Amino acid sequence: MDYQELTFTTASLKDYGQDLLIDALAQIGFDSFEETDQGFKAYIPWSTFDQTILDNTLNQTLISFEEDPSAITYSSHLIPHTNWNQAWESNFEPITIGKKCYVRATFHEPHPEYPHELIIDPKMAFGTGHHQTTALMMEMMLEHVFEKRAVLDMGCGTGILAILASKLGASPIAAIDCDEMCITSVQENLGLNQVENVTTYCGSKEAIPNQHFDIILANINRNILLDQLANYSESLVDGGLLFLSGFYQEPDLPILIKEGHSNGLKYITHSSSENWVAAKFIKNGT
Repeated sequence: MDYQELTFTTASLKDYGQDLLIDALAQIGFDSFEETDQGFKAYIPWSTFDQTILDNTLNQTLISFEEDPSAITYSSHLIPHTNWNQAWESNFEPITIGKKCYVRATFHEPHPEYPHELIIDPKMAFGTGHHQTTALMMEMMLEHVFEKRAVLDMGCGTGILAILASKLGASPIAAIDCDEMCITSVQENLGLNQVENVTTYCGSKEAIPNQHFDIILANINRNILLDQLANYSESLVDGGLLFLSGFYQEPDLPILIKEGHSNGLKYITHSSSENWVAAKFIKNGT
């Protein structure tokens, strides 16, 4: 698959302006982002790239920022399929999460001294642990008991959260994503990590299996989370935990807390990094 790469210069944006812009781009199909010294790079499948939609999104974003049009500049070029793997390999460095988890690709040296080592070849799927939301979710997971817990990973991307859940002893595990390419990536990464207790499903909330889960993981974006909170509540056991990420502390977290409460999900706590948030809820908590 060919990808369109857009390189944004956003140094003059107000605080959190870049994060809000990334969120807006994610909502129109951009699925991978990489920070640079002057801004960030954004990637979208060439087949779904629409210049008119992009222009409208940028204009609406600038209006909401009350920014001058010159605050955002970008360049764009096509990355052919054959060069895509080279692009992410050249920029993908191994990371550690909470000093307990080491995430690497197949072309990195192993470090078995870590309690949990995950091998993730992202290719064109989102989720390597580098983005704040994924790292926050993994840090939260490492603080909880997953042994023999049934887990659902919504918007699973590369499968990194489902794989970590398996490493932590969870079983069974369901992993759902609406992108067939992500499902292929998950299945490849499951094999790399010798994980056999994850079942993958291609779809959205309608693909959630007819069973109850002890823990649900959902790292998506605010609008999708708001749309799916009722489904998560229905699929959780009483006392089950819901970990959410993919949104901002302001203005998103209060909105999600309110909607969660309406669906029997009580907010417990959250952690944040550069205004990105991971939050924990409990079903029917008191």
